[in-house]
Amino acid sequence: MTDAPSKPLLEVKDLQVAFKVEKEIKPAVHGVSFSIARGETLALVGESGSGKSVSALSILKLLPYPAASHPGGSILFRSDVGGDEEELDLLEASEAQLTKIRGSRISMIFQEPMTSLNPLHTVEKQISEVLQVHQGLRREAARARTLELLEKVGIPDAAARMKSWPHQLSGGQRQRVMIAIALANNPDLLIADEPTTALDVTVQAQILKLLKDLQDEMGMALLLITHDLGVVRHVADRVCVMTEGRIVERGATAEIFDNPSHAYTKRLLAAEPKGEPLRPNDSAPIVMQAQDVKVWFPVKHGFLRRTRDHVKAVDGISFTAREGETIGIVGESGSGKTTLGRALLRLISSEGAISFRGASIEDQSWKDLRPLRKEMQIVFQDPFGSLSPRMTAGQIIEEGLLIHDEVAGIDAGDPAARRALVDAMIAEVGLPPDTAARYPHEFSGGQRQRIAIARAMVLRPKFVMLDEPTSALDMSVQAQIVDLLRDLQARYGLAYMFISHDLKVVRALASEVIVMKDGRVVEQGPAEQIFENPQTDYTRALISAAFDLSVA
Repeated sequence: MTDAPSKPLLEVKDLQVAFKVEKEIKPAVHGVSFSIARGETLALVGESGSGKSVSALSILKLLPYPAASHPGGSILFRSDVGGDEEELDLLEASEAQLTKIRGSRISMIFQEPMTSLNPLHTVEKQISEVLQVHQGLRREAARARTLELLEKVGIPDAAARMKSWPHQLSGGQRQRVMIAIALANNPDLLIADEPTTALDVTVQAQILKLLKDLQDEMGMALLLITHDLGVVRHVADRVCVMTEGRIVERGATAEIFDNPSHAYTKRLLAAEPKGEPLRPNDSAPIVMQAQDVKVWFPVKHGFLRRTRDHVKAVDGISFTAREGETIGIVGESGSGKTTLGRALLRLISSEGAISFRGASIEDQSWKDLRPLRKEMQIVFQDPFGSLSPRMTAGQIIEEGLLIHDEVAGIDAGDPAARRALVDAMIAEVGLPPDTAARYPHEFSGGQRQRIAIARAMVLRPKFVMLDEPTSALDMSVQAQIVDLLRDLQARYGLAYMFISHDLKVVRALASEVIVMKDGRVVEQGPAEQIFENPQTDYTRALISAAFDLSVA
């Protein structure tokens, strides 16, 4: 006789999720089914709004009830407790039963560790709390286990970091702390919801390897929710592709990638930023020029707060940006990319020569710089955080026009002319006509980023700093935003500084690349040269992590 096949650890059957919105019930997930076995990695993939996270949050009933409901379906969880297998329908479980399971038998890692960690508690406090609640450990035992966990997830100088606050850690370190919290009680199932989206490519690779190593060591199941197919290819055993609340394709990872059958899956696999960056004319006017720019922050000690040292955030950067040119700035978090951009726009003090359209601006006062502000604009990483929730999209785009009297020869003081300019910009960035009257929360992430781009472009700038504008977006939306930025650049002769850790996006947009590390230039030159023949180990590591290439 052969042994009967073991039942899966988690089995989701015909899951339905609906939300009550203004007295109307709107379905979000339609009959989703999947299972995951012990030691297996299952990936749920799809674009924002496809129902991935809603399905995952349903497992631990973390949705906003009673606005959320489950009209049908079941979620069976089979866990070994004391050697005996228990089977429980999590949708029917009591709050007391769920409390025992959450963080103990099933743990979850969220996308943004900074908002998931309590800013008022130290790292030690947040990990120890999980151990004390679920295992009843005393303070000293919890502290010893916390140190062990931090060392296991690769936190350098773990004993000292236990006393750190979340804001004192890098993005990768914060995510490692979240993993330590999730693994504190040796869970049977770990749910990882976009665990690497906001991280640098090298840190992303480290986190994925860490998760895989810990999974092998502990034998736990891993449910990975992501829109990054590159991540899925390397860590998942099986894949379920979701769109519009339904699973449209499922199968072994290799089969899905090598032989996709559904049109949506094919579109996802093809949705990478493509195309060639614009090639600036060597005789084109110089828009922004920097010479030996430095931003040093003093480190003060003692009762008299004397300067003992400096943090060299930017240490001697030089470049020239012409009309129609994109300068790509790449490097890991903390390399000085954003600090350099802020210094060029005179948002922070710096040393070195900075000229804008031939005029020196490094010593100009805030008052003198104000007329130039409309010609130097920024698009930020987080489109939701950078847009006021109290203003309509039309008001957000119009705001700059209320400050600057004249834009591109148009009298911005005339309400009719101003409204016409806003409407034209909305159409130009590919947003629907009713956009102006709606609020940021009513848009998708890609649409919010288009609003942020419209807000910058409506002033007809000459130089735009793009600070990680696509890192939080789905792959297909990334490609759309890259195409939009390239189109606007060609139309208006814009000079871009494109700051990013995503080298695939940089390759599609930048004609020149500056690789930064610890405030210094590691490598600088034409994009083709940097990507095809990198000269330093650091650049090779970045490219290898981004493209999975073995660069000799």
